[in-house]
Amino acid sequence: MAAPPPALSWALPLLAALAGASGPQSFELPGPRIDNIEVSGGGVLVAGGSCLYELWPELRPRRRLVPAAAGQGCREPPGTRSNLLLPYEEAGGVGVLLAGWTQKDGTCEVWELPAYRQRLNRSEVVSCLPDGSTAGVVFQLSGAWYLAVAATYSTGDSESRLGCEPSQSDEATVITMRSMDNLESKEELGIIKRRKEPLHFVDALQWGDHLFFPYYRLKVRRGGYAEPPSMAVLRQLRPSEGGLTLQGHVALDCGCRSLIVSSSLIRRGRRGWWVGVFHHNHDAKAWNTTAVCIFGMEEVKEQACGSTDFIMNGRSCGAKSIKKLPTLVHSGLVAVYGTVVLNQIVLFLGTDDGQLLKAVLNEAMESSCPEVLYEIKEETSIFPKLRLDPVDNNYIYVSSANKVRRIPVANCSRYISQPECLSAKDPYCGWCSLKQRCTLKESCPHSSSSQGWVNISHAADEDVRILLRFPARNQVAVAASRSKPLTSCMIKIVTPAEIFYENVVLSNSSCLCNLTSPGIADSGCLVLEAALASGSWSITQTFQLENCSRCVRQGQCASCRWTPVSPATTCQEGCDAAASEGITAVRETEHISIRSIEPLWISTLGKSEITVRGENFTRASGIKLVLAGITGCKTDIIKVRNVLNDTQMTFALPPTRKEAKSICVQAAGKKCSPPMTLHYVSLPSCVGITPNTSWISGGRRITTIGRNFNVVDSVIISDEQRANLTVARCPGNESEYHYLTPSLSHAAEGKVVDMLLKVETTFIPCVKLHYHPDPVFINYQLHTELDPDLELKIYKENDNLNISKTEVEVYLSYLNGAQTKRIWFSVQNITKKPDRSTILCRFKREGTDRIDFSTVKVFVKLGNFEHEVKPTSSHIYLYVLILLPIVVGVIIVAFIVTRYKSKELTRKQSQQLELLEYEIRKEIREGFAELQMDELDVVDSFGTVPFLDYKHFALRTFFPESGGYASIFSEDMPQSRDQTSKDESFNMLHALICNKNFLVTLIHTLEKQKNFSVKDRCLFASFLTIALQTKLVYLTHILEVLTKDLMEQSSNVQPKLLLRRTESVVEKLLTNWMSVCLSGFLRETIGEPFYLLVTTLNQRINKGPVDAITCKALYTLNEDWLLWQVSEFRTVTLNVLFEKLPENARGEACQSLPVNVLDCDTIGQAKEKSLQAFLNKNGFLYGLQLDEMGLELVSEEQPRELLDVDGSSEVLEDGIRKLNTIGHYEISNGATIRVFKKKATSRSDVDYSDEHCHLILPDSEANKDVKGAGHKGKQKFKVKEMYLTKLLSTKVAIHSVVEKLFRSIWSLPNNKAPVAIKYFFDFLDAQAESKKITDPDVVHIWKTNSLPLRFWVNILKNPQFVFDIKKTSHIDGCLSVIAQAFMDAFSLAEQTLGKEAPTNKLLYAKDIPLYKKEVKAYYKAIRDLPPLTTSEVEDFLTQESMKHENEFNEKVALLEINRYIVKYYDEIVSKLERERGFEEVQKQLQQVKALFDEKKKCKWH
Repeated sequence: MAAPPPALSWALPLLAALAGASGPQSFELPGPRIDNIEVSGGGVLVAGGSCLYELWPELRPRRRLVPAAAGQGCREPPGTRSNLLLPYEEAGGVGVLLAGWTQKDGTCEVWELPAYRQRLNRSEVVSCLPDGSTAGVVFQLSGAWYLAVAATYSTGDSESRLGCEPSQSDEATVITMRSMDNLESKEELGIIKRRKEPLHFVDALQWGDHLFFPYYRLKVRRGGYAEPPSMAVLRQLRPSEGGLTLQGHVALDCGCRSLIVSSSLIRRGRRGWWVGVFHHNHDAKAWNTTAVCIFGMEEVKEQACGSTDFIMNGRSCGAKSIKKLPTLVHSGLVAVYGTVVLNQIVLFLGTDDGQLLKAVLNEAMESSCPEVLYEIKEETSIFPKLRLDPVDNNYIYVSSANKVRRIPVANCSRYISQPECLSAKDPYCGWCSLKQRCTLKESCPHSSSSQGWVNISHAADEDVRILLRFPARNQVAVAASRSKPLTSCMIKIVTPAEIFYENVVLSNSSCLCNLTSPGIADSGCLVLEAALASGSWSITQTFQLENCSRCVRQGQCASCRWTPVSPATTCQEGCDAAASEGITAVRETEHISIRSIEPLWISTLGKSEITVRGENFTRASGIKLVLAGITGCKTDIIKVRNVLNDTQMTFALPPTRKEAKSICVQAAGKKCSPPMTLHYVSLPSCVGITPNTSWISGGRRITTIGRNFNVVDSVIISDEQRANLTVARCPGNESEYHYLTPSLSHAAEGKVVDMLLKVETTFIPCVKLHYHPDPVFINYQLHTELDPDLELKIYKENDNLNISKTEVEVYLSYLNGAQTKRIWFSVQNITKKPDRSTILCRFKREGTDRIDFSTVKVFVKLGNFEHEVKPTSSHIYLYVLILLPIVVGVIIVAFIVTRYKSKELTRKQSQQLELLEYEIRKEIREGFAELQMDELDVVDSFGTVPFLDYKHFALRTFFPESGGYASIFSEDMPQSRDQTSKDESFNMLHALICNKNFLVTLIHTLEKQKNFSVKDRCLFASFLTIALQTKLVYLTHILEVLTKDLMEQSSNVQPKLLLRRTESVVEKLLTNWMSVCLSGFLRETIGEPFYLLVTTLNQRINKGPVDAITCKALYTLNEDWLLWQVSEFRTVTLNVLFEKLPENARGEACQSLPVNVLDCDTIGQAKEKSLQAFLNKNGFLYGLQLDEMGLELVSEEQPRELLDVDGSSEVLEDGIRKLNTIGHYEISNGATIRVFKKKATSRSDVDYSDEHCHLILPDSEANKDVKGAGHKGKQKFKVKEMYLTKLLSTKVAIHSVVEKLFRSIWSLPNNKAPVAIKYFFDFLDAQAESKKITDPDVVHIWKTNSLPLRFWVNILKNPQFVFDIKKTSHIDGCLSVIAQAFMDAFSLAEQTLGKEAPTNKLLYAKDIPLYKKEVKAYYKAIRDLPPLTTSEVEDFLTQESMKHENEFNEKVALLEINRYIVKYYDEIVSKLERERGFEEVQKQLQQVKALFDEKKKCKWH
């Protein structure tokens, strides 16, 4: 994995957004959605796509990391997501992070924090499926760390396999235990397999010495099948005792809900509870779709023993089930997090419409009425994982879409008084005596004292509970757990029918009630609500009474059970049949029946009228509507507003917060009707409108896109000159609203009106609608020659209506006797031309009726607009007779004018020639003066040369075009190589390639394969170089053998072509070998002059005008990058004031600097030069990026901000906007410019489209008249060749730097050549002598092809291989010219250049002969040096090997080499069988293949 960049340039726009945004602190991922979130000791980890972001607790970005196998972007490879993030802390406080990704068969990486040094990278650990589940937990056992991971490795569907699933024999594996040392799956550690059905795991939890995995079967999520989810329980045993062992699983029944969507573990002392959000598996969203259920960990552990879903060895029992009543019911819960505050359990809940709720539980696990802590404006669903801030527990992290927010856990300031603060029972809030307001404890001074901060532990009713008993027949007694006199007592039967009891007898601390209503005693399940009040407290609780019929009738109450419950969770017995039967029974026993309630979607404003339809309404009394929301909140009882008749009545619904509520209708003394779901949603909002125009007559169909349009009462067009126009009175669907525009006949010239949405009495602004005049139809042409078919062309004036063919109706009317008949045409298309538009229509006649074309009329209909189109006139001949004399007169006049114009043209051509002559003389004189007078301004000091480290230098030369491979080898290696030595398969393969005969045979065999491409040969050579990085002596022997073999192949054809291209393994191997052996020489001798060249070249380019759009410059070496369209320019010296930045304030920094710019520089270019001047003066960066930085012209009048594009920008004829320059703002010498930090970032100063221009003007502007008195009326004239002297002046300016670089390459410091060069040149001389090659040119070409062509040119053209810099396209073009001159110096061919030769050849034509002499002297000097001994060469190679030990992951290289061996295994074995002496090698090769096959197979065990 590549080390993260020190400068977080990717995060700067995000930081600016954070600084300027209101609301909670947040961080937005620049692209993909959030896939995972976790907290560690020092901050937050957020994963999205293939990127991992580390954030500070306040959500400021800290760093971004990309997994080793990913691309450069966070969306590469597509479909990648994080499915496991597990931070933990080892002994000594060492932080470790385990991260799992779906890419590469389920990759898992282990990083050491905080540097993110990679320890391990292993595939096939987590699920690789796009929607596959993975849950894991890291735990310590006997001093060692282990990972228990449960995953959906396979869906069991053979037809939809993705190719990353395991083999069929291993696809049943679901839970494994792995050592954190290697993450390998082993039988002795524990492997749990499923039975037939695939499973989806939601979470992984550790409780004591047991592990818990909540899950459900995949087929439940696919629908059509319902069963409760389960919890798998496993025991942790030492590896010697069997590792991870399955104890069993137990079903979790939460009101017949089949899915788990989120999970949390709550710990309080030695007790623990598991909290889950359960979801019905049907798609319809109802008020009770989701629920929260709480299960005790000890109970789950004791009950787990079944093995229905897993293959289990040893003891097993029948599957058991734990049934719990929901603690809280809601329509769309998707996330839960539980914690303990002041010994009270607090639940944070996320919803699918972007709400964060908080509920506090009492000792009986009953929920308070949930509080809405935060609502996401976009109403996006909250991510299932909620996490508390690890540093400040008063904040919680909420993720949604691609944004994570930091939300306070309490809103204490909403409580005004102390009683209100304490009665809220929020454990986070308390009354601060010093501040006299409700605050968090940390916000209150002296909060540690008992009276400084008073919380719920001081409340009077902290332990008050209601107790029930049955003293006699038909009697119930209600008492408070605290013995105090009661001031009021209320008892109400809720189920089966709602009955209030007012004949309650109060006696000190209890009250007694007689249950005398008929039918109550016959019910198997009663729900009773009791409310008690004393002087300082009041409490209301709901109880469910089961098996109480005998108790009520006969006073035998031993079997009666009463349980405190929440109202919406009562009397839920069956899941399917029982529920439907109960509904049927209710319908049959009700006096009234309900068929429908409309509407069932309303806004949070409420609804003034909803309609209920049914039967027997006029016969019932006391009809009311019962509206129940989130569990624990008070039920709304709404009386009927109006009974219209026996089948219809209306109610008015109050406003409330957004949620789905249950709604039922109840008559006096009767049961409530079966509940329906009423959806309260937020007010509608608009996103866009299409089309956004209409014609004045109206009737155009408009589609508005947005949210919650199903609660809209009407759409209104607001026109200030007339009353509001209502255009639609019915709700739309949830995301679209369609309506027809009204007529605005009074606005003949067009108008802009507002579209409003009316919800109840509230008007919501939506979008603006543009009215344009009705379309104008010119005429038509009717073609009858295709009889019986008709073709009609209607011509229309162009307008801004963008009418489509589906909106146009065209018909033709004609007389048939006394009747008028119509023909409706089919509109084929509408074509738009500069002068008019054409509507093409066709009609295919099938009858035999004849059309009287003299009576034809053509009509066009657009909505409410209908217009008769007139035909093209047929009196053409009359017009010709009238116009003929006029045409003759015009011709005579034109002749006279033409003669006059001819004379004027001759005069102007003479002026043009004068101007051309003046321009050419001027440019030649200026070019000559510049060559003679321009001083060489070379950079004297450029600071430290930013060299890349060896690893990145080597990888960029090994893999210049394969970034993916380069990233694989960028991973940090472990401290010890012992782990590698333990892997037998890699050791045997390494030993095999260290067999010289085998390796040479292998390479020759691979090169003979037709599909072993040139790319494969280069990759194989690079993998081999990395694998043998620590054995350079052996690699050099291989290079010698392969080079000799290559000479044998080339000598019979053309020896001069040897090593000229890279078409074989040995040629790429030579390139890599040179890079390895010359890396030190490059850094110590060549690096500084090379960096000086790049810096000087940049300086020279920026000395003159540079076009900001194309990057072409006046001063360049490459004709293709020459800016020859430049006008006159001058230097302007600015006094730039740099604003002090808090994050970059230094006492010694110079804040006021003179900066030289050009009057033709854009504002963005002036910013760049100002930042460079600051760096040159102070030695450090200013601290702002270009898009964060603004310039302001300081003047006595109002200061003016300078922008590249603003309202004053010049707009050319073609609509192209010209970028503002220093000259545009008329800034003079000595003007003061202030640099400031923008409040909000704008578009980049250099990111412009084709709609902008700078120095290169469009063709239409380039020929305009020259401004100025000297040439008034004359036109500009520019010729590219006039500016070729600029190439020469640039060459002269950098000539000394270029020569310094060249001579540092082909000189011998201290009369010693680098060992690698001397060794290889002597090797080539020896081979030429052995082959009796007497032509010295051949050896010269061999040396040139092996060193300058193969190594130096690659370096010269790619400075980013050596330095940590970014190479621009312009610099690349200039370096290509220098590299061409460099290679020409090594060429033996004599160059004959003519006047038409390319400029890049002509520039250095006079220098090349001198360079050639120096090169020949260089080659001779090397040849004359004393030969190196074998020990000297081997000592050098051994030292280089030791330098680069542990630089690369050699196992990855061996794995890639093995892939080629496997691919061509049969051909390799066949070759070995034909050769002698390879019998032992064949056995070793077979063993290696077997070990790798077994290794791949065992990855899933």
